[in-house]
Amino acid sequence: MDAAMEVEEEQVPRLQMENDDKTPSEQKYPALCDFLHASVHDRENSPMMRAALCAQVCKLYRFQTEDQRWLLVREQMSETPLSFSLPKHLLSKLIQEHTDRIQEVKELGDLSPHWDGLRHDVISHCHHLIGCYQETLAELDKLSASLCFKASGSKSDRHLQFVPTNLHSQRMEVTDPDSSGVWYDVITFGAPADHHQAFKHGGLSRLLSKHTNPSSVFYSQDESSRARELLASVAQLQPLVFGLSEELLSVSLDVNAGRLQKVLDSLIQQTQQFVHALKDELVRSALLAIHDEYTATCDSSHAHSNGLICENAAANQEGLPSSGQQDSEYDEEEWDRVWANVAKGLNCIIAMVDRLDRPQEVTSPEPPDTNSQNIASSSSSSCWQEQLLPLVLTLRDCVREAVNKARAAMTFVVLQGALSTTANQGPPHVVQRRHAVFSQALSAVVFGFMLKLHEGLKDQQFLLQLHTVGILVQLEGLLSTYGDELGMLEDMEQSVTDLRGAAFTITEAKTQQPEDLLPTIRGTWGRFVVEVPLPPETFGLLPRELKDGCLIQVDAVLFNIGINQQQSLAERFGDVSLQDRLNHQSSERLKAYCSSLMDRLPNIDGVQSLPDLLSSLDSSLEARRRKNVEVLWIAATVCRQVNGVRLTSCKSAKDRTAMSVTLEQCLLLQQRHKLSQQSFSSALDSMRRSRVSWGQMLGCYAQPGLTVSGLDTEWRPPGLRSLWPLQCLAPKAPRWHLYPVAFLLVTSHLLVLWLILSLVILLAKYQ
Repeated sequence: MDAAMEVEEEQVPRLQMENDDKTPSEQKYPALCDFLHASVHDRENSPMMRAALCAQVCKLYRFQTEDQRWLLVREQMSETPLSFSLPKHLLSKLIQEHTDRIQEVKELGDLSPHWDGLRHDVISHCHHLIGCYQETLAELDKLSASLCFKASGSKSDRHLQFVPTNLHSQRMEVTDPDSSGVWYDVITFGAPADHHQAFKHGGLSRLLSKHTNPSSVFYSQDESSRARELLASVAQLQPLVFGLSEELLSVSLDVNAGRLQKVLDSLIQQTQQFVHALKDELVRSALLAIHDEYTATCDSSHAHSNGLICENAAANQEGLPSSGQQDSEYDEEEWDRVWANVAKGLNCIIAMVDRLDRPQEVTSPEPPDTNSQNIASSSSSSCWQEQLLPLVLTLRDCVREAVNKARAAMTFVVLQGALSTTANQGPPHVVQRRHAVFSQALSAVVFGFMLKLHEGLKDQQFLLQLHTVGILVQLEGLLSTYGDELGMLEDMEQSVTDLRGAAFTITEAKTQQPEDLLPTIRGTWGRFVVEVPLPPETFGLLPRELKDGCLIQVDAVLFNIGINQQQSLAERFGDVSLQDRLNHQSSERLKAYCSSLMDRLPNIDGVQSLPDLLSSLDSSLEARRRKNVEVLWIAATVCRQVNGVRLTSCKSAKDRTAMSVTLEQCLLLQQRHKLSQQSFSSALDSMRRSRVSWGQMLGCYAQPGLTVSGLDTEWRPPGLRSLWPLQCLAPKAPRWHLYPVAFLLVTSHLLVLWLILSLVILLAKYQ
């Protein structure tokens, strides 16, 4: 390889000369060049990569293959401005969403005491979150001016709840004689969890099951929007119908059949629009839900945040029967009868106008006397109005009844929609925790998607896959199911669930400046869309579907295998059911995604091997071996086969994450690039030592006696703006662990011994 030879001839002797004074020969490693930056490759200097990456640290190796050829391997670790920019966007959207929700419920007007109490609950909940988020956003604005990274030591900082911990890209470029360069990317970050609130009461899974209200009626955002539209239609159409009915009575005094018919035609048209607008299936279902809510709460009371205690919660709202009028069984045809009464009332008016208009068509043989004509005219006009008045009043009563029921039903939908995303999700601190862990996970996923998109811009099969079946996101967890890490895993599980409601879309950037190429967020909670901008010349090369703004759906899966000592304790004495459930559920989702991919794009590269890989994954899961890391390797292989985004995390993305990433990189070199068995251990040792060296240079390791050959511990690579604590393979002093289970076993035996001795003493005393 010409490039490798150039590096070998010109640069390696200089590095070896510098290292010879500091390092014994047996400590030399096959690093060709330390800390090369992205400027070595023009492709890495693209505007998109300059916007997504910062503080890059690189290392170059040369390894021998099985056929005695050479592999040039380049490792690159990078931070990203997305650590702060994306959480700030998300906070801004959440603040705006809760502000809009307050305005929506305020616009509902006067409500019954109970429903006004529910509105107060929503407003109080939103005000609390808005205040917290505004304070957090102000702090992030200050910090992001000088930082693009959150260290693991700050993971409990209250103002950094929304920022992912230790978010980095771990990239490996492999160049061999048969290829120009293949990239393998893994995003590493600390498990998305709320360390500030800690895990005394568990993670989100337990907190949500405890605090959420599963019995409440849920309405989607589309249904809530539809309800607000119907309320606006009621406010607009009811005055028009009532006004035309009044005009009809006024015109009847003139005994002018033409004007009367013209006003009647307008009344018919407006009434039909009224019926069309409000005769909605949503109203029918809401009325039934109101009755069910009343039935469930008729014997209960509820204390609102304003201190009001309401009984018979669903009753006494305008348009609804009071508690004495409620039937034990709701008649679902009642809403149809309401509209039938409106139609009958209108038909009666039409028939009456036709009957009043007929005498005018009969011709008289003799001209009538003038006085008698005036008397007849006065009598006729009075007769017309008297005959129309009761019919018009009946129509107005029917319309009013329909309006009251529709307004009550749509108010119920709007309130329940607001409650379902605020108070019914739990206390504000639980909702804030959920938003925070979602922000951490979303930032990491967006970072990985940007790198994957950059690498696949010239791959038409990949671009076709994006708008056809979406993108697969595979999170690899290394958390134990014991102690605090069990709560972290529960937080992580909920964040992955919420990720499935997100989507990507690709937009055209205004300029090539880094700030214009950073992703932004639009939408509302549960339906966020991340807009990823591309430079204009790159955007023009995309397929038409992606240029038109097609949504790229996110299908996220989480596989977790605990690998530390705490997991050994959990497997022997604790509970690993959460891990087993997560792995089996993710396996099913992974199979569903692969099945959709094979059905829609059967000719895409790599899908032929998916059935065998999925079968191996099932077999590995069924084996139920302790610390079965084979599950993680197979899932990662499937993810790479389908061009997915890979993420790896443990508690802080240090020890366990570093070992996992380096092992995966060496296995990829061995299986895909024929790395020789003799070089495997050397490669793994070199890559792991590079993690130690990076961590040591960045101030991560303070243990005495820990050194890395050929490295100055006081030197820090230029351009690195923050500390990167990636501790791996560091020697640690042995520690004594007092496990609770063992303690309980000992104390139980001591208790039995104490009881026996007490009994012996008592017997000896009374003998």
